[in-house]
Amino acid sequence: MKILIIEDDEKIVNFLKKGLEEESYTIDYSLNGEEGIYLASVNDYDLILLDIMIPLKNGIEVCKTLRASEIQTPIIMLTAKDSIEDKIKGLDLGANDYLAKPFSFSELLARIRVQLRTKNSFDTILKVDDLELDLLSKTAKRANNTIPLTSKEFSILEFLIKNKNQVLSETVIMDSLSNLDDTNMSNVINVYIYRLRNKIDKPYEKKLIKTVRGMGFKINDE
Repeated sequence: MKILIIEDDEKIVNFLKKGLEEESYTIDYSLNGEEGIYLASVNDYDLILLDIMIPLKNGIEVCKTLRASEIQTPIIMLTAKDSIEDKIKGLDLGANDYLAKPFSFSELLARIRVQLRTKNSFDTILKVDDLELDLLSKTAKRANNTIPLTSKEFSILEFLIKNKNQVLSETVIMDSLSNLDDTNMSNVINVYIYRLRNKIDKPYEKKLIKTVRGMGFKINDE
């Protein structure tokens, strides 16, 4: 699942990005309101974390603009302001939730899960044959057997399943996953595909992850 952070404090951005990527979310971010509006307009996000006190356009203006453009992505507003008036204004303009700073990361995760559960009530389980990926609980099962996955493994498997039956190059997979940005290994995708195959395919007769020579990888149940 993909989250957009619109926040001008780089320390907070880095903290949120690191923590959310460890929870297998893919993260984009912007340090100002104008770029935030642009990113939200040209990309599909499952949720937006939006600070009120940001430059160029503040969070209230961003929220108003997005809703006027019929972008209904769930928005959780983050701000140091904690007055009732600020909360009401944000919610009236279309924000789905409001969290005042400082907040605990565990509370933020809980708020995010609530919004994603509401938004994706019919689309939180991804399936290919007998393989299931639960995007909310971050768990994988095949033939009802739980499969332990690391954060990066989960993210790659989620991307493969969301694009099932399509051949995805190593570059496309790499570019789509922000939590691989800090990896310097040139063959990192091959390494993770190998690990996924050992967990997802090796114990089972039917193999789901396919290599298309010279092109990339795909997952299907054929």
